[in-house]
Amino acid sequence: MSDIILAIESSCDDTSCAVIRDGFLLSNVIASQKVHEAYGGVVPELASRAHQQNIVPVVSEALRQAAVNRSELSAIAYTRGPGLLGSLLVGTSFAKGMAISLGIPLIDVNHLHAHVLSHFIKEKEDDKTPEFPYLCLLISGGNSQIVLVKSTSEMEILGQTIDDAAGEAFDKCAKVMGLPYPGGPHIDRYAAEGNAERFKFSKPHIPGLDYSFSGLKTSFLYSVRDGLKHDPDFIANNLPDLCASLQKTIIDILLDKLKKAIRQTGVKDVAIGGGVSANSGVRDAVERLCTSMGIRAWIPPRKFTTDNAAMVAIAGYTKFLTKDFSDISLPPYARVSI
Repeated sequence: MSDIILAIESSCDDTSCAVIRDGFLLSNVIASQKVHEAYGGVVPELASRAHQQNIVPVVSEALRQAAVNRSELSAIAYTRGPGLLGSLLVGTSFAKGMAISLGIPLIDVNHLHAHVLSHFIKEKEDDKTPEFPYLCLLISGGNSQIVLVKSTSEMEILGQTIDDAAGEAFDKCAKVMGLPYPGGPHIDRYAAEGNAERFKFSKPHIPGLDYSFSGLKTSFLYSVRDGLKHDPDFIANNLPDLCASLQKTIIDILLDKLKKAIRQTGVKDVAIGGGVSANSGVRDAVERLCTSMGIRAWIPPRKFTTDNAAMVAIAGYTKFLTKDFSDISLPPYARVSI
């Protein structure tokens, strides 16, 4: 008999549902929210309301695409946190209600844990996965971490940001340049046309494997401000070069610590995950670094880099195999570590 898991992800502004059978992905439906673009960032109250509108049709469509009936489900997995509490409450409540109505187990999933395990999502038989232990550079709007992944259930944070995350640096600097939210993809696009050596921005000197991006944001802001004093069209006249130089600086900061972590741990596999792992420059730089150090790079398909239920499903499936189920009384949490 097959093990079929339905997973729900609602940690921020994407409502997603996925279905997997015996570890293989059958469907992964995502409903994004455009309402936040006008505000330059996610508005929590609007996000939770949109989740309420989207969750029923998203779950229904995921089941339809998977050609699975609710009666065939073995368990319900859901993102318990971290994330926006109002958004998490919608997904948590729906998952609990569905599990109770079907009389099947409930599995709570750590959102960060799911990003790390996104490399284990399988769509066909010959899909390969990293070998334990491996390093994962987890980079998103809210997190920048170097994680030593010892197994699907045992992970250790070796380094993390002490202030802002890499994704936040991309988005905040994009806002300074007047680019739409989310700014990261726009910077990535313009950077492809620019000179990455044109502008120099501040790089932090943080001991160990921890990150910091607040100084970079300040340095970028001052550079743009000074440029505008001499040329009112400074941003428009230099946009590709500004984006390319900013992107290179962020990548340099990320890879400097990643290289140290590789040497310290001696791992042979390095993966990236999280929304910023969709960035073209990051993907290419990690690939080049791993090649130069004689180790394997694991670059996820872009569709599994942003928030999605497929990664929640595979994380839930690993817990299902060990019968690591959750109690119906567990509340969602806004903040937590891996």
